[in-house]
Amino acid sequence: MSDDESYELLGFDNVLLPVGDLGEAVRFYERAGFAVGFRLDEAGIALLKVGGETPGILLRHEETLAHRSPPWPSPRVWLEVPDARAAARALSDVGIAPLDEPASGVTGWTVEIADPWGNVIGFTDYTKRPALGRRP
Repeated sequence: MSDDESYELLGFDNVLLPVGDLGEAVRFYERAGFAVGFRLDEAGIALLKVGGETPGILLRHEETLAHRSPPWPSPRVWLEVPDARAAARALSDVGIAPLDEPASGVTGWTVEIADPWGNVIGFTDYTKRPALGRRP
């Protein structure tokens, strides 16, 4: 791309996740602690809020998509939480099994879940390097 054709990335708009059943997906993500920003059944979409940010996770109904296991490797969306190990316990308490035990990393802990269509969401914290994380 030449300099006169370049563009500027301004930030995220939304992250789109394909789902086979919008109602089932909304119920799954509500159990996982997400708030619904809006739902437009006639358009086959629902927006899940992520913190106080404007962009969110947009669930998009795909008629032919059936339940499936997460493909490996699969794209992942990781969201910052205050404590990933507490998130893992809370998810387990509502019947959403993490893909694996919380994993320790350089900045903190991470745990991942998959929805019924194989979309992987991670919850990560900065408990080991709080200066790098968001301020509550």
